[in-house]
Amino acid sequence: MIVAVDAAGGDYYPQNPVKGAIEAVEENNELTVILVGPEDIIKEELANHEYDKKRVLIHDAPQVIGMDESPGQAVKTKQQSSIVVGVGLHKAGKCDAFVSAGNTGALLAASMFILGKLPGVLRPTIAAYYPTFKGFRLLVDAGANLEIKPETALQFAKMGSVFCEQILDISNPKVGLLNVGEEEAKGTELLKEVHKELKSLDSFVGNLEGKDIFPGKADVYVCDGMVGNIVLKFGESIPDMLEKMIGMAVQKMELSSEEVQRTQKILKTALSSFNYENVGGIPFLGVNGVSVVGHGGSSPLAIKNMIKSAVQTVEQDVNGKIVASLN
Repeated sequence: MIVAVDAAGGDYYPQNPVKGAIEAVEENNELTVILVGPEDIIKEELANHEYDKKRVLIHDAPQVIGMDESPGQAVKTKQQSSIVVGVGLHKAGKCDAFVSAGNTGALLAASMFILGKLPGVLRPTIAAYYPTFKGFRLLVDAGANLEIKPETALQFAKMGSVFCEQILDISNPKVGLLNVGEEEAKGTELLKEVHKELKSLDSFVGNLEGKDIFPGKADVYVCDGMVGNIVLKFGESIPDMLEKMIGMAVQKMELSSEEVQRTQKILKTALSSFNYENVGGIPFLGVNGVSVVGHGGSSPLAIKNMIKSAVQTVEQDVNGKIVASLN
């Protein structure tokens, strides 16, 4: 298995992508990684580590796409960037997957342009892991498609279900539609049409409200990218918000150092399910290849788990099963 890694992507490159790639190789004897990015900075970083030179390789890509650059423009003008070159290596069959913690929009644009769509897919989508009391579940779309059509929503549900089965090991995943109420007649005219489409699925449990996400009333939460991205970003803010609120309460209560340590331990344990590092990243669903995107602030652990996710997606033939589910 060969996975290309964006060594110039994310907020902490090349240190975190390089370290995460090395750790992934150390854990998987059948894995080779290709670090894609400016060769000089990759070599400089590798000099700080001991690693298997036969299974940690470099492919020079001198340009870097910044996190705030316009995705479409960057992909067009920076053909020698780590993202464009890395996706190109995958297209050429030089690797089995590409992973990046870099500019999400640029990675999606490059994946769409270079890899194209799987047969039968109307629109690829970005899904996201979301913590629930039952473990991580899937939110789709998480920001790629701000507006959706009923038929694309149905495909999102099917693609998300395949991913849940193959990667999250959830048998017969349940599908829910995020809406303003549980009743079938609730929501905009578009959401009512989406509801009609989703009713064709035996796994559809109906409309769900925001309060139904954490209890895990579904395994795949379907929504448009606008709603999905707002829900995702709000969820990401919860740990910091709780830490600050509890920190202020601790100060007011004048707890002992022992009580403070116990409180911090409880908080850390309770919020562990929000830790994106444990899952790393997720592939774009519907793209004709395995292109995995991760959080911009990905740590080495998150990068390692992104690579593991890519390997698992290839090994489980997620794309082949997605195509089969749409027929």
